[in-house]
Amino acid sequence: MALRGPVGGPLLFKVRGEQTDGALTALENVIPPGTGPPLHAHDAQDEAWWVVSGAVRFQIGEELASAEAGSFVWVPRGVPHAFRNDDEAPATLLVLFTPAGIEPFFDAIAEADEVRGEDFARLGAAVGMTVLGPPLGPPAT
Repeated sequence: MALRGPVGGPLLFKVRGEQTDGALTALENVIPPGTGPPLHAHDAQDEAWWVVSGAVRFQIGEELASAEAGSFVWVPRGVPHAFRNDDEAPATLLVLFTPAGIEPFFDAIAEADEVRGEDFARLGAAVGMTVLGPPLGPPAT
């Protein structure tokens, strides 16, 4: 069953930590146009994305780069990161967290009536995620 993801699109767990003895969480997340999470870092998980469809602009540390469908992006734990779908169509990402443990964040986001920046920060703090800045804005023209 799909949940509402942090930026509003559907999120579908492919595997949860309890199915992998805590080794991995995998989920599919649809990112609506013009959206993305705030700049944040994970204390306990490495994170990776495979761009299934669309194109997404990533910030990893100080670097900005675009990732088209078929791209793979890796972020070690502790490294600040954010992304934004600058396209006119939704983007689909396969997201991997290792080790598992991030699931309560996504479950709580899905249950919230509305997700504001302070909700993202509060719910993320419970799983070792720290919000460090705002979401990426539109690309400079």
